[in-house]
Amino acid sequence: MRKDPEKLSPEARSIIRAQVTRRSLLVGAGAIAGASTLAACGTGSTDSGAEGVVDVSDSEKIVRWANWPLYLDYNEDTQEYPTLKAFEAATGISATYTEDIDDNNTFYGKVQGQLGIGSDIGYDVVTPTDWMAARWIELGYAQELDAANIPNKSNIREVLSNVGFDPGRNYSLTWQSGFAGFGWNTQKIPKGVRTIEDLFAPANKGRIVVLSELRDTIGIIMQYQGVDPSSDFTEDQYMNAIDFLKGKVADGFIRKVRGNSYSEDLVNGDAVAVIGWSGDMFILKSENDGKFDFAIPESGGMLWSDNMLVPSTSTHKKNAELLMNHYYDPAVAAEVAAYVNYICPVEAAQSELEKIDPDLAASPFIFPDEATLAKVKVFRSLDADETTNFQAAFDEAVGN
Repeated sequence: MRKDPEKLSPEARSIIRAQVTRRSLLVGAGAIAGASTLAACGTGSTDSGAEGVVDVSDSEKIVRWANWPLYLDYNEDTQEYPTLKAFEAATGISATYTEDIDDNNTFYGKVQGQLGIGSDIGYDVVTPTDWMAARWIELGYAQELDAANIPNKSNIREVLSNVGFDPGRNYSLTWQSGFAGFGWNTQKIPKGVRTIEDLFAPANKGRIVVLSELRDTIGIIMQYQGVDPSSDFTEDQYMNAIDFLKGKVADGFIRKVRGNSYSEDLVNGDAVAVIGWSGDMFILKSENDGKFDFAIPESGGMLWSDNMLVPSTSTHKKNAELLMNHYYDPAVAAEVAAYVNYICPVEAAQSELEKIDPDLAASPFIFPDEATLAKVKVFRSLDADETTNFQAAFDEAVGN
């Protein structure tokens, strides 16, 4: 059912009003301390907790999961997801996994109409970013989780366990967290990209792609301009970053503004440098013999998190909860981390990852240390007026 917004924290209400794009980590009461530290029983034929929706998990052994691209361990030879196959074998539940989320707003726009009328959206698990997860929860589009079906929930990192938009994690569980920064083709740019000047070097003109996620692209530009995007920055400071972006688009430096599909531009050679996401870049690096790499900008990168939710229209809630429980097993979480190279949300996964790959277990991009976290910021929540004005300015700058 719809949650009373007056019972939420001011931070959560502010997040809920936000209309901007993908991935800002740990906003609200459970947030990282200044980014200095990382961070109903669902039985068959009973009401699932969403009005008019009946959970048929015990009779229909299926679960349908929508996620972002390059975000689950994958075997190229068998063309299967090993940890998902293990879930199916252990539970007898058939899982359908689709890489259907390229951008928070785009995905939400595709399903909001059906959610609004209580019609099945075709997914039992979705994976939006914190600010968008807050919106789903506030609007009553996420079902309350039954902790009895998710005993591994206790394995969540302490800093992630009590976020402002979902106190106590009653509606959501973190899937992965990560960094936004610079990615590049090491063959075309052997010296790497670590500054805005490196990114917009004359040789890269027309072959740069930046993220359609406002908080990541603008957050990185703001830090280059000496502005902390996690602070109470002014509209003028934000618009200075917009002007910078607009200039690079107008001058022909930026080829495209994209969601997760920016990886395609790197692989096919249309782009040689990007503002992109850490895990994506490390997957591309491993799959292409080191052809690509990633770095947090010297002036500062961004930090974000995505969350698993059960949509209000899902009739397979228990199956979805069992899927979440599977991925919060430390050994399974370690397998995923070894592939996606994002920040793992499971406390004990580091020791399990040491058994798979000791080097990865020591990676600050998977288990960040204080020095790494000091290089990144969380974009602050926006009030209603800022949401409207800032998004409009971003859309205008990138030609939308």
